[in-house]
Amino acid sequence: MELTPPGPRGIPPLFARLVDDSALFPPGEASMPEALRAHFASRAGEHSGVLGVFLCQASRLPELITELIKIKPKEPLPLSLIIDTGLGGVPKAISIVESRCEILSLRMVEMPAPSDVDEVWLERVSEFVPEDVIRVVEPRRGVGWLDGVRKVIEHGSWPKIRCGGKAGENFPSVDEVADFLAVVSGSTGASFKATNSLHRAVRHTEESSGFTHHGFLNLIVASARCLSGGDVRAALESTDGAALAAEAKGMSDEAAKAVRGLFASYAAASFDEPVADLGELGLL
Repeated sequence: MELTPPGPRGIPPLFARLVDDSALFPPGEASMPEALRAHFASRAGEHSGVLGVFLCQASRLPELITELIKIKPKEPLPLSLIIDTGLGGVPKAISIVESRCEILSLRMVEMPAPSDVDEVWLERVSEFVPEDVIRVVEPRRGVGWLDGVRKVIEHGSWPKIRCGGKAGENFPSVDEVADFLAVVSGSTGASFKATNSLHRAVRHTEESSGFTHHGFLNLIVASARCLSGGDVRAALESTDGAALAAEAKGMSDEAAKAVRGLFASYAAASFDEPVADLGELGLL
């Protein structure tokens, strides 16, 4: 399923549908009315081509549907369903979404994997989620993590990498991210999604927490280098926004399409921040 077509209104292919809306999740945690109001405003705005799907927990589907009925959107909301009710709750959640096709368009289903990324579990995921919906599975980092990533890919799902959180151990090292990229790029036709703490384009240290955050532009350039045999770790470590932007600008449309075939999208609690960063770097 093609999720990243060239964006409207002159959005470069490298950034088309890059940013998925996770306003309902930490650190945003907006109310449902606030999150939907902001999402539809962004979808109608100048940089709508950068905006991907709206993320909502399965447990909050009734709340989402109630608000959408009030809003009466002109087109169904592109949805990524975040499974927080266990694998057994997937069929019911998908059935609810499909029964509301006038207001919801299910594009993606995301869920955490069990600690051992069991083969039988992955087969059930494939059975429960319709073929035309993207399956995203997040293996837990730790012993055997990359084996789990490989299994997820082998079963036709996208692996997800969590790039931060509320504690230091939630932030993968540069080496861990580079190893993850190597596994995904080494699998023919595989794509991945990223989530958490990719608020800004460029790698930086947050003063309030002292945590060093990965940048989504670093991930884009690192993905490009992974495909071309360049220095992936240097791209992930860079804090030189101008240099990263210049490298991104220098990519051909073909290279950009290959990069986004690998790095499909990432979830951000704020849409304005990544757009502002891209604008300041001269990329939009």
